[in-house]
Parts: sequence; C-alpha cells; structure tokens
Amino acid sequence: MTTWRTTSATKSPAPFGEEITDNLEDLLAVLPPHVVEALEAESTPEERKELIEIVLDLGRPPEARYPDREVYLSDREVTREDIAYVAERIGRFGDDNRAGIERTLHRISAIRSRSGQIVGLTCRIGRAVYGTIGIVRDLVESGESLLLLGRPGVGKTTMLRETARVLADDLGKRVIIVDTSNEIAGDGDIPHPSIGRARRMQVPTPALQHAVMIEAVENHMPEVIVIDEIGTELEAAAARTIAERGVQLVGTAHGNTLENLMMNPTLSDLIGGIQSVTLSDEEARRRGTQKSILERKAPPTFTMMVEIQARDRVAVYRDVASAVDAILRGQPLRVEVRQRAPDGTVTVTYEQPYQAEHAADTERRPTRRRGPEPIPQAGEEPAPVVRDVLRAGRGTPDRPARVFPFGVSRNRLEQAIHQMAAPATVVRDLRDADVVVTLKNYYRRRPQPLREAEARGIPIYVLRNNTIVQMANLLRSLFAEQLQSSVMRQDAERGSDRWDDEEAEVPEDRLAAAMFEAESAIHDVLSGEVSSVDLRPQASHVRRLQHQLAERYNLASRSRGREPQRYVEIFRRDGLP
Repeated sequence: MTTWRTTSATKSPAPFGEEITDNLEDLLAVLPPHVVEALEAESTPEERKELIEIVLDLGRPPEARYPDREVYLSDREVTREDIAYVAERIGRFGDDNRAGIERTLHRISAIRSRSGQIVGLTCRIGRAVYGTIGIVRDLVESGESLLLLGRPGVGKTTMLRETARVLADDLGKRVIIVDTSNEIAGDGDIPHPSIGRARRMQVPTPALQHAVMIEAVENHMPEVIVIDEIGTELEAAAARTIAERGVQLVGTAHGNTLENLMMNPTLSDLIGGIQSVTLSDEEARRRGTQKSILERKAPPTFTMMVEIQARDRVAVYRDVASAVDAILRGQPLRVEVRQRAPDGTVTVTYEQPYQAEHAADTERRPTRRRGPEPIPQAGEEPAPVVRDVLRAGRGTPDRPARVFPFGVSRNRLEQAIHQMAAPATVVRDLRDADVVVTLKNYYRRRPQPLREAEARGIPIYVLRNNTIVQMANLLRSLFAEQLQSSVMRQDAERGSDRWDDEEAEVPEDRLAAAMFEAESAIHDVLSGEVSSVDLRPQASHVRRLQHQLAERYNLASRSRGREPQRYVEIFRRDGLP
C-alpha cells in the first residue's frame, strides 16, 4: 500500500477509555473442574484477560487459545462425561449448534457426529468492550447505514454491540437488535446490559432472520436496526427493503474487503450489485474499454463501510457507491485508514490498496485485445507483448517463452506450439508465466488468476474461441521473427533447392506445418477478418496441396513470386482481380 498523506493526529470523537467486561467466572462455572484447575495453573489473571476460547474435543486434551498461541491445559483427554457436564449447564443448542449462558455473552458451539452426538465444544469468551467505537463514532452518529467487514475474531460483533448501546443511550434513538444466535445480547430472555436501552428480538432459527428483520420494521417503529452476519440473498433483500423505508442499518457481513463483497454474487446487492453492460461502439471508444463491461446495478444498501483490519486499525469508505464505481472502472481509489494509538489518539492516513492492480490495467489496456495481434511486417515495431517477452530473454529455442493457459485447452495449445515449432512451452503455475492466454468469456468475468496476472504485470491475450487456428494466429503474432528465422535456418541446413524437386520427400513435420498454416489462412478469410493471406514459400508439390485445400473450401488461390520464394495466396473468389 502507498501512503499518500498523514493528517495531524486528532482525538477520537469520544474520550478514549476502554473498559472490558467478560464475566469469565460464569464460563468457568460450567466447565469440568479439572479443566478449570488446569487453566488457573497454566495462566495468570492478566493472561486470562486475553483468552479467546477453550476447546474441548473428545479424545484430545483440553486446549486454551490466545491471540498469539495455543496451549494444551493438561495431558488428560476429554471424555464424553466432560462434554455432557458442560451441555447440562448451558442453554439449549439451536439449529446452528450454538448455545450460551444466560446473562453473559459467552458462546458455546457444538461439533456433532453423524448420529447427532456432541463430540466437540468451542467455548468462545464473549466480552463487552466499552469504548471500541471511538475510532468510528462520527460515522455511527451520521445517521447513514454502516456495514462492518472483517475476518472472524477481529471484533465485528463487539463493535456492533457497542454501536447499539451508543445509539440507544447516548443518542436516544429507538434501536432494535435482530439477534440470530444470541451473540450480540447474550443467551436467555433478558439481554446483557452491554446493549444499554436497545431492544433485542431473538430469531428462532437462522433461516428466519430475514423475516424477523422485516417484522422489526413493521411492528416496532425503530430508527435503527442492528444485524449481525448478513449471509443469504433473502437477508440482503430484507436489508435493502429496510433501508428503502428510511431506517438506519448497522450490520456485519461475511468478507474481509470491499472487493470480496463485489465478487460475492449473494451479497453484492449490499453494495449495489454488479451487472454486465454492453456499450455502443462510440461509448466504448470514448471510455477506452471493451464493449462489455461491469457496472454497479443500483444504489448500495449501506452507504458507508468499514473494514476492520485489526483491533485498532480500520479502513473507511465514506461513499460506497463511488468506491465500487472506481474499482470497476480501474480508477485510482483513495481509502481513509484510521489507526488508534494506546492513548486514544486517532491518526488518519489515505492509501490506495487497489492502485497497483488497476493502474496496471489502465496502462496495459492496448495490449489485451479481443483477438491475436496481427503479424508485424518488416520495418514495423513489434507489438507491446512481443517486446515484453523479448526483453525477458524469452522466445528462443534455448529459452522458450512460458505460456499459462486459463480456460484454454492445454492440449490444443501444446499441439499448436508443436505444429508451428514456436519457441514456447506451456506452464501450469501462473507465477512461472511470461504470457497468459485466456478466452473472452473468462476475461469478462475477471476471475482471481487474471487479476493476479495483471497485478504481476504479465501480458494477457484474449482469444475469441478455443480453436487451434486462433492459438496458431497468436503464436505467429508473438513469435513472427523467430518463426521466420527458424524456417530460413531449416532451408539453409537442408538446401533450398531440394524443395524445388518434384520428387523430393517433404519431412512430415514440415508438411504438417505448411498445411496447418493454410488451414489458419482459410479460417481467417472465411471469417472475414482479412481479404487475402500470403503463405510462406513452399516447394511446388506442397503448394499443390495447399491449392487443393483452398479449393475444398470454395476459396481461390494462386502461386506468386519466383523460385525459390514462390508462395501461395488464398482469397475469396469474388476478390479475384
């Protein structure tokens, strides 16, 4: 990432005074006594404040997990009696195999066998951390809908819980929490005090979360709805319905970054949705893009977004619509990054996380074409991709260019390389590639391997279809000089006059290459790409076979030039002078 500017340090919107409540003693009360004794023996009270979860797996030693390490608590293996001891002292497991402890934020998740018996427990310590939203409090108070993203365990739910309390208590708004797994407000009928005056609606089963979201709006007139883990298309649609009614949304979704959300067809509606649009020829030329492009489909459900990168570091997108448009169009995007120091001071910087990939896309756009590059003629400068390969010292018999096919038939590409005798080889790892070859339908979707190739500066060629003819045209485009030199070298070694002899025997590979070249030319003439094609010089009986092949496709052909450089020209019959 490139840091553009650092502002002077400013205090967070609210005084920074973080207070943590974990009710750890309530969780220890439901664990087997020998596990509790081992935990107290292995850790100090200060270390237990950093404890993330305790894992009890049948037949394995109990394990304590901290942010930076994992510790086995004893050599004694967990038994079925230990697991039953815990299950009897906690709430009922729901359809999502989660349970809790009444009036606490702890979450116990079960792993079941095929028969439905519990064979493992993950006891996650739930903490109410007061003061966590100081770093984004101005966004919470703006009244705009806010989406929180981040990897599991980074603190999304903790921040969501604190947001609900601040909106309800400090700002006096009517807040409804849609609590699917009782993770925000704890287990039991009475919610945990950490949510303040906010009201909590429990969801009987995760499949009904979208229905409870709509019920909350229709029945309880909230000003703010807080949702954790939006993960299905129905929930995304319900969120859009709520936002369109003028209710502020604060929620979390699966995904680490904005681009993850854009690539997720289920949840992309949260940021406006992505659709393919076909531009007119004039508009495509004006934009300097292909005719088929990706664009945002609608206004985003969440107008602002926060990527929680670490406990004290977040990336802020104040205008999600503009950010999505910039990424889709390959334009530079500055992202506001906030870093909180131990004393509560928040430093704001501006970075460009998408600069390298999309700047490279803009600079190299002329080299990614819808079809192969035409063969450079004498005196012309080679195509940009050719220069890239030659500059790397590749494209010679000693050091063949490495081609990575994505969505292209590997066998056909290898066959084309063999028949053309091109100085290239097919590789299976993108990191080893000098050139990437793909098809138009793959390139339009822009999957991860192609984006990675662009980020690495690897030239990409796009073929219209998955045929050997298209691949041969590409190889002639890339290695025109090398292929011509190879033919001249072979003629010199074998003696050019030999190919003028009617009775001379033409090597099989040479004949196959000549007929393959004629087939490629016939395809180009029939498709209308060119009006005529000149083939390489060949012996008279090879030329006769090329004439016969053209006749078979109802095309005209004639021999031109003088020996030993006499060659065949193929063209349409109506184009005969």
